[in-house]
Amino acid sequence: MTLGIFDIAGSGMNAQSLRLNLVASNISNANSVGSSETDVYKSRQPVFAAELHNAMNKQNATSKVNVLGVVESQALPVMEYSPNHPMANKDGFIFKSNVNTVEEKANMMSASRSYQNNVEVLNTAKQMMLQTLKMGQ
Repeated sequence: MTLGIFDIAGSGMNAQSLRLNLVASNISNANSVGSSETDVYKSRQPVFAAELHNAMNKQNATSKVNVLGVVESQALPVMEYSPNHPMANKDGFIFKSNVNTVEEKANMMSASRSYQNNVEVLNTAKQMMLQTLKMGQ
């Protein structure tokens, strides 16, 4: 069971690492533009699920975070009239990314704290195991 703690915290760290990478990608592409709705960058978000194994057998119950995938935002890009822009379409419009930088910064803070919490869980479990081993001396 103790090794399950490392699996759980490790899966949480992997999930938050993916989330941080997506935040970085979203923020770095926040000011991108395109000449149509289809070719402009769309915000990407991870989809997670908690997976519970052996729930009926309480002694071996472990859970972890599963990354189900990455989805693109369905929010429409911002359409702006800018006829002199080199990316403007034939009607003079450009399309700006649908990334909301305020939301992305909040996601970044949340993911960073969650990652740190999982590191603390690992460190605490390690210290507890070491203290248990010292009890036998």
